Amino acid sequence: MLSVDIEKLYPAAKSLVKARAASRIHAKDATLYEFSEVAQQCAAEYMGWTDLATNPLCDLAAVQAFADEAVAEGIDTVMLIGQGGSTQAPMTITKYNKPDSNRVSFKTLDSDSPVRVREMLTMCRPDRTLVIISSKSGGTIEPRMLFEAVRAEFAKALGEKEAVRHLVAITDPGSELDRVAREEGWRAVFPGEPTVGGRFSALSVFGLVPAALAGIDLDEFMAHARAAEEACSEDAIDNPAIGLAAFLYDNYLKGRNKFSFLTPRRGRVLGLWIEQLVAESLGKEGQGILPSIEIDSLLLTEDPGDRSVIMYQTKTDLWDESRNFDMSLAYIDNAIPRLNYRIESVYELAEHFVMWEYAIAMCGYLMGVCPFDQPDVASAKAEVLEILENGQPEPRFTEVFTEAVDMGRVEVTYGDVFEGCEDLHETLYALLSSIQPGDFFALNAFLPFTGEGRREAIETIRHGVAEAFGVVSCLEVGPRYLHSTGQLQKGGPNMGVFLILSADELKDIPLPEGCPASSLGALAKAQAAGDLVTLAKRGRRCVHLHLPDNSGVTLRLLAQVVEDVIADILTDRALAEAAAAAEDEELAEATVVVEAAGSADGDAGFGADGAAAATAATAAAAVADVEGADAADAVATGEEAPGEPAID
Repeated sequence: MLSVDIEKLYPAAKSLVKARAASRIHAKDATLYEFSEVAQQCAAEYMGWTDLATNPLCDLAAVQAFADEAVAEGIDTVMLIGQGGSTQAPMTITKYNKPDSNRVSFKTLDSDSPVRVREMLTMCRPDRTLVIISSKSGGTIEPRMLFEAVRAEFAKALGEKEAVRHLVAITDPGSELDRVAREEGWRAVFPGEPTVGGRFSALSVFGLVPAALAGIDLDEFMAHARAAEEACSEDAIDNPAIGLAAFLYDNYLKGRNKFSFLTPRRGRVLGLWIEQLVAESLGKEGQGILPSIEIDSLLLTEDPGDRSVIMYQTKTDLWDESRNFDMSLAYIDNAIPRLNYRIESVYELAEHFVMWEYAIAMCGYLMGVCPFDQPDVASAKAEVLEILENGQPEPRFTEVFTEAVDMGRVEVTYGDVFEGCEDLHETLYALLSSIQPGDFFALNAFLPFTGEGRREAIETIRHGVAEAFGVVSCLEVGPRYLHSTGQLQKGGPNMGVFLILSADELKDIPLPEGCPASSLGALAKAQAAGDLVTLAKRGRRCVHLHLPDNSGVTLRLLAQVVEDVIADILTDRALAEAAAAAEDEELAEATVVVEAAGSADGDAGFGADGAAAATAATAAAAVADVEGADAADAVATGEEAPGEPAID
């Protein structure tokens, strides 16, 4: 059952108990969100998730039977195509269950990188693979285009008639996907529940069908969920969801509007699910709490004041891995508030899905924001469709971005806040030097993360910025993040600094005629450009670099360019601080001279007026040594020099 190590009782817990927030959420009482008519209406339409454990809106036995039958017929690989909430919970469940525990090889395709798509296709045999297209609306552009690319390959290998027998749809009733799947006779169609939003759908068919295929016993899985639902819907101080909500909210009120999610490698996939739930639910109307996944714990040896820590211990097979994680926690500053959880099995994930969903719904109530909508995600989608229809916006400039080796030209686009930058170094200098304490840096990458050197180069950039400026850094995978932290980036507080990366494809994958994009590469570039446009319209600090290719060597060279810019910024700051310190020391010496002269003049009997005049004259002479004759004249005449403190 849910267990947590919590340091203290946070005040918001009592407020939640008094408001009966937990029981009202379980009862689908939308009046909990009556602080806004829009929020209340949205809640009334999207609270179907609150009792999925005790009132499943699907036939669990039928789902289990379907999965068992597919495996019995020889299916050994499942490819899930989707985006956002439709893929995050299944990916969490199947990855956490470990490859040697899953009865099928389960793969999630939510990247429109041609490199990733080709890799996925080479890892499966079409005749032994089940392809699930998971989309609530049935119209989300990424799953549609990815499906077109995958279906073409399956039809080529199996023939169109046989290929449809390997297709499964999970979608809300009446969607275009629902219509097509039924008309073409796909293997199965599982209807979703319209009142359950994507990121709250872990215990619906969107999560349960993949779980059953992976070999997870749904009855046991849902039994854990029911126990958690009972605990999390109780109006009591020891309600684990109330404790989590109060921890997040009360620390948020103290300026800790970010939390670092720390876990051994096996648990990081849970962090990605939590990241979407928290960021997309709460990041709006200028508010938000940012989760930071896979952070280096050494960045927390001193309390930065803007974050808390949530740690998950997971079952690990290797003693060394467990010990390594424990040692990394030992260096975290004890002043940073923290929560500690533990998960022993995949079945306990069901409990944590319930706890986090209830907790974030309560946080929305406390913060006065609707946790069930995502207005800025829709805005970004609209920008992408406009770009696909009308063409890419022109970059601010292009240049060969490395001096030693000509790797091709990079296209540079940026928001109006950096107006006037004319080369890459100047642009990156302006972007990174704008980072202030309390900000976060996000590297939004529409790039493949497989292949030698690619991820390492991207991580070098991310961690280099974090270490240099002492801020949270996030590595966001495009287009996945558009349906996750993208909401907070655009709708939350203006505390983000964004570097968006995309690249030409060495071997693109064309899409059939009639698709919004001509190829997967064109889609990725449009999404990156649309993200820049949307962020810029909201006054965010953002730069988009479109690289000539996405090879590992090109990305390593870009990392070197960024490292050079960071070095220049830190050098300039050090020189400025040294100059300021020297100036302060000289002014302090001048003040000592002034005070000494005033004391001597007073003793000599000049009187008050004479002493003041003598002091001013002496001060003028002293300041002249430091600042020059103009500053001295200003002091002598009683006028304050521009930008300098007056000397009384």
